[in-house]
Amino acid sequence: MTAPTLPPDTAAGSLTVPAYVRGTTVTDRLVPFGGRPGRPAFHAPDPAALLPRLPLRDPSGLRELHRLSTAEIIDLLAALGPLLTLEANPLLREALRTAAAWSDMTEPVLRAAYEGLPELFTRKALHDVAEHTIGTRFLDGWVPVPGRGGRHAAVRAVGARTVHVIAGNHPMIAALTVIRNALTRSDAIVKTPSNDPLTAVAIARTLADAAPDHPLTRHLAVAYWKGGDETVEQALYQPRNLDKIIAWGGMAAMRHITRFIRPGLEIVALDPKASGTVIGPEGFTDATAMAHSARLAAADVGELNQLACFNARVVHVVTGTDAAGLRRAEEWSELLHAEIQALPAHRSTPARHFDPALREHLRALRATGGDWYRVIGGRTDEGAVVLSRTPDPVSFHTALSGRVANVIPVDDAEQALSAMDASTQTLGVYPDALKEQLRDLAPFHGVQRLVPLGRATDYRPDLPQDATEPLRRMVRWITDESHDPAAASGGRR
Repeated sequence: MTAPTLPPDTAAGSLTVPAYVRGTTVTDRLVPFGGRPGRPAFHAPDPAALLPRLPLRDPSGLRELHRLSTAEIIDLLAALGPLLTLEANPLLREALRTAAAWSDMTEPVLRAAYEGLPELFTRKALHDVAEHTIGTRFLDGWVPVPGRGGRHAAVRAVGARTVHVIAGNHPMIAALTVIRNALTRSDAIVKTPSNDPLTAVAIARTLADAAPDHPLTRHLAVAYWKGGDETVEQALYQPRNLDKIIAWGGMAAMRHITRFIRPGLEIVALDPKASGTVIGPEGFTDATAMAHSARLAAADVGELNQLACFNARVVHVVTGTDAAGLRRAEEWSELLHAEIQALPAHRSTPARHFDPALREHLRALRATGGDWYRVIGGRTDEGAVVLSRTPDPVSFHTALSGRVANVIPVDDAEQALSAMDASTQTLGVYPDALKEQLRDLAPFHGVQRLVPLGRATDYRPDLPQDATEPLRRMVRWITDESHDPAAASGGRR
């Protein structure tokens, strides 16, 4: 198996974003797309012209996928993994080069993200996703379910015809989408995002080159169209074409997509979340403990340039709220800012596009915060720590980005939970004993994932996501029921 080469137009440096349609790379009938403000425009195949070729018109075509065992699918994906290194794959190198211009992540952070893609395709990682999220026995065939009174049943997880509207804040999302589609034996149309239009195409083309006539190759399409394009979406988002829409994205995108939901067409929403931190009093007992907890918290704030849902934004510290506690919180906040700046470039850098509205909020707090707030850093968009001297987060806490954290002193850990809600994804906790103490209470306040402090970005794709089991929702759960009258002891005749 070898990685594909760049087509001549891309090799020459043109910003052309191909489409991939069921084994074929499409680079004709190009139309311009503006991209985001301040970022390069690009050309891609006219999505309206692609429409007739994107959906799987005959659902019985899924049969060839369901003849494959999970082991066979893992064999192919595991062989694909070594081809997805930057050294081996010119398509991914091109994706990295262009993403560095489009993405909010800087090149060193992006490069590290691409270098991590093959880890998703190891045999163990793939097996764990299949086994832990659905169960290979349900994917490979009909599983008997015990009954009584002569009633028998079997259950199977069956793939679906899907559109995946993916986010572009990390290339892992494109790889994870290809893996999930393969393991669930589904048919996928992947709508790529404007800030990462090439990664999913690169992975799909590498798969097609490695296995040109494989069912997984024929049941994957990748294309770019502008979100909200009525010409495309009104025609595509129909029950005759699709069973499910799996959507990552912001609130505006989610509101738009829900317009298309109707009987026969389901949405699996992976909507935006925010994450936070609780650090118990053990993190502030002495200078060594404070340095250690600040170093761990810096990773949760700064990794991936704070672009992921699981990055910390609001940090509750159990220092106490009396004068001594506030002094401890202020000293620790200075340590946190310094530790964020000390993160190596492959893990975190100052933001490429620091939010101008956030910059103005920081300036206003610095000028007028007085006894209520202190802003540490942030004068050169390098990141900042806002120390609140009240129990409440800053009014703009949902917009924190660019390595900006809000530290809030509290008297006890449970007090911090009152600030959380159903949009709280990850809670980093220190020490581990406190995590165990909070795990039976935090879910009632909306928390969906608890991790040790410093491990918020260690994502495991074989576990539930956003308090749901997305892979179990991506498949259709089919039951086959039968009745044995001779064994029945009563009931209807």
